[in-house]
Amino acid sequence: MSKIERNMSLAGQTPAALSGTQKLASAIGLIGLFILVLAVANVNFPNKVLFLTLSFVLITVGTVIFANDLYRGKHAGIKNDGVWFKSMTGRGLWAWVTGIALTLFYIVLYWFPEFLGLTADGPNTGVISLFDPLSYLINGGPASQWFVYGSLYTLAIFIFGYKFILKYRNNRYEVLRTFSVMFFQLGFAFLIPEILMRLNQPYFNPANIWPLNYDLFAGYKINEFLSAGNIGVIMLAFGLISIFVITPILTYKYGKRWYCSWVCGCGGLAETAGDPYRHLSDKSLFAWKVERWVIHSVLVFVTVMTIAVVYSFLGENAGEFWLTWDIFLWGSAGFLTLLFVVIMIFKRNELAKDAKYGAIGYLVIILSIIGINYFSGNGNIFFFPGYQLREWYGFLIGAAFSGVIGVGFYPIFGNRVWCRFGCPMAAILGMQQRLFSKFRITTNGGQCISCGNCSTYCEMGIDVRAYAQKGENIVRSSCVGCGICSAVCPRGVLKLENDSLKGRINSEEVLLGNDVDLLDLINQKAR
Repeated sequence: MSKIERNMSLAGQTPAALSGTQKLASAIGLIGLFILVLAVANVNFPNKVLFLTLSFVLITVGTVIFANDLYRGKHAGIKNDGVWFKSMTGRGLWAWVTGIALTLFYIVLYWFPEFLGLTADGPNTGVISLFDPLSYLINGGPASQWFVYGSLYTLAIFIFGYKFILKYRNNRYEVLRTFSVMFFQLGFAFLIPEILMRLNQPYFNPANIWPLNYDLFAGYKINEFLSAGNIGVIMLAFGLISIFVITPILTYKYGKRWYCSWVCGCGGLAETAGDPYRHLSDKSLFAWKVERWVIHSVLVFVTVMTIAVVYSFLGENAGEFWLTWDIFLWGSAGFLTLLFVVIMIFKRNELAKDAKYGAIGYLVIILSIIGINYFSGNGNIFFFPGYQLREWYGFLIGAAFSGVIGVGFYPIFGNRVWCRFGCPMAAILGMQQRLFSKFRITTNGGQCISCGNCSTYCEMGIDVRAYAQKGENIVRSSCVGCGICSAVCPRGVLKLENDSLKGRINSEEVLLGNDVDLLDLINQKAR
């Protein structure tokens, strides 16, 4: 066993250089990637099936060989192997180059797909044409930039998922949830929507739940569902059931981890391809405060935009549905008011200081509903055309934040930037987890040796060690239950558990464990 393997310090030794096998594996993978780069440069490959297959095979083989050499033949267990010394994982030059390259890729993908070869009139060119044969095989039509993205996204989760499984092979929980995200990405997020299109049915991803599925209630989407007959109605009904039945029940039983760490494609990519960057998440108090303001603001924005989108759809189809403008607007206001009152009466202690965020968010939503009622009409919402508002909604949430920032910034700000600061689904599930979930991470403070592994590798920026030292349950709304804090703990201090709500959080934890700052903590202890 080498010294590198025995060393438990983050800054103990500089990382070992790549072995000969790892260099060969990197070369193989880069050749496969280079084929895609040549396609972007408009190289017209004579046999697209052959070269696309060759590209995928080389990328996969290179990653598998690299992962095998890195982890197989060595003892199981997570090792702190000098990640802060590596340029790619320590915010060095290669990290910035990678981050900029990913960001540029997303910008081109979302707003300039013609540079990738997408052609409105005529056959595709460039890298998109390279994927045409695979697209015809699955959905019966030519590839789009989204098909290319979905294919590469799925490939990334699979190959880096294999690497993740090897790295955490001693932990059954990590292995199972990685297989889960692979399954949902391939079947639910990629194949099912494409096959539905081949059958002339509406595009529908069952794993993408509102508000991530931000166009579920858009007028064009509802019209697609209704015109598709029984299958379309079933899709719409499943979308609604997912929001109001499936999500609350599963979150009550398992916390938000059932989705964020077992189902979600964004979480799947963050956990697999983004795993080398998890230690980069900012644990500072300032980042914590920014996170809470931003994520609550995103949730309010998504709620208001959804109400506005449905309002616009009802206006365009006045007289066709029993649900009128007035019934919908005031019904939404009444439901949100009832929800807010119930939470404030029965769950005020669980929210603690976060209650003020809820009150501010509720006020903004109600004022927005009143504004929609009095300052909308003739296809406009708040004096803006309804279609334009929907485009902005998709641009801000679906493109700029989740894509460009969410993935492009992995090497700089960590792998869960989107989940932590921008995902409205994470915000909703986090609120449910905080209020009524049975999930918690229990701690045994007497066994904690303050090594800091748990806090270092928490991708959501939670100072896990602080909770462990106090022996407090971790019930933070931002926790996605990835379990890495427990996996890297050398003393078995942390355990992911589902238990009764009774005893989940005691009076001291309400005071000290609910996102208070250090000054408040000192003052309370002094008294």
